[in-house]
Amino acid sequence: MSYEHVKWEHDGGVGRITLDRPESLNAWTEDSGRELGEVVNERAAEDSVRAVLITGAGRAFSSGADLRAGVAPHPEDGLPDVARELHEVYHPVIAGVRRLEKPVVAAVNGPAAGIGCSLALACDLILAAESASFGLAFVNIGLMPDGGSTLFVPAAVGKARAFQMAFFGEQVEAARALEWGLVNEVHADAELMPNAEALVERLAKGPTRSYAGSKRALNRMIYPELDAQLDLEAEIQHQLARSDDFMEGVGAFIEKREPLFKGS
Repeated sequence: MSYEHVKWEHDGGVGRITLDRPESLNAWTEDSGRELGEVVNERAAEDSVRAVLITGAGRAFSSGADLRAGVAPHPEDGLPDVARELHEVYHPVIAGVRRLEKPVVAAVNGPAAGIGCSLALACDLILAAESASFGLAFVNIGLMPDGGSTLFVPAAVGKARAFQMAFFGEQVEAARALEWGLVNEVHADAELMPNAEALVERLAKGPTRSYAGSKRALNRMIYPELDAQLDLEAEIQHQLARSDDFMEGVGAFIEKREPLFKGS
């Protein structure tokens, strides 16, 4: 099956998912998110797929949500209906990755920002190129981290660094991400995909049921409240997306200027 914004390949027990909007640094739209959700929850869930690799086309993993595409308005008040988009588009992808009963490897080949960072951190194992970076850029447009990153980040790096990433939205370069425990390995750019392919092929030949059991138990230990946390993120984000600060943040981003936030 072919998709417009996502590339799906399946060979020898390995499923490969490539975010395929390189002209926008693989930014998410509602259409691309729905395609990704179908691939994760249907194609990758097939028994013949024993391990999954996720990466991005071009020079980025994913720059996050496509702000130029906007968010569909709520039918009652015309304001951004972020809760619906999170529940219907983003959450099925993130929860689907966590619930796949097989290893999921992220090969982060460049910037992973916003929901792109959340997607990378939702994976079981994360390999990064030296040019990769990770950032919870939500604060730069007056929002809060979503896509499960308020759960994934503190579980990986602890309280102090989680607040640092959420409050400042700074990019965490690959070397520091490895030091902090955000990623498993860092490779030279040219060596990222060969190493990622070798890893996912090794996993595809391994004891699939053992991996599934470990993932299920680790999910319960590390992320026991994933659904509740996603719901909480959606509730808060929905409110923030109706704020003046969000409108200012998006406008500043599009106009390539510094935002002037007023706390309203």
